Amino acid sequence: MAQNNCANNMIATHQRRSCTKFTADRLKILIDTFNQKPYPGYATKQKLALEINAEESRIQIWFQNRRARQSFQRTEPEQALETSQAHRQHLPAEIQATLDRRCHTCYTSSQLRTLIKAFKNNPYPGIDSREQLAKDIGVPESRVQVWFQNRRSRLFAQRKREPDEILEQIQDKG
Repeated sequence: MAQNNCANNMIATHQRRSCTKFTADRLKILIDTFNQKPYPGYATKQKLALEINAEESRIQIWFQNRRARQSFQRTEPEQALETSQAHRQHLPAEIQATLDRRCHTCYTSSQLRTLIKAFKNNPYPGIDSREQLAKDIGVPESRVQVWFQNRRSRLFAQRKREPDEILEQIQDKG
């Protein structure tokens, strides 16, 4: 069970490194370490490099590839949740924040029409209005609140840009 980390291709004036092939014993050491700590520090990678007689940079690449491969694998929901919870404690804060994000909410055209109409009537609706709106269009109230926040932000940015765009049009005509 050898590990192949690169392709043997020529690129312009640079030749790619030769592929690193790890023996089954070395691969077992890497996998065991990965299962304990998918984001090892420099010292851990140096120790592994000495232990399996490989360059630290090759160890770094192996871990990057392993993490990428793991994120593309499709697993059962329960297994994915267990894996996620087990590995989260080792993830940097920025990556944890990304994993904790909600999925993007897609609105239908009728939902958008309803939201836009409500926004024109009142860009700052209270909780009661948002709850009623959420019930009407079939999405959680928190999503309606975020939609209004984003819409107000976009409106503010648009108004801020408008003087610049008018000035550009005047300069283009002159």
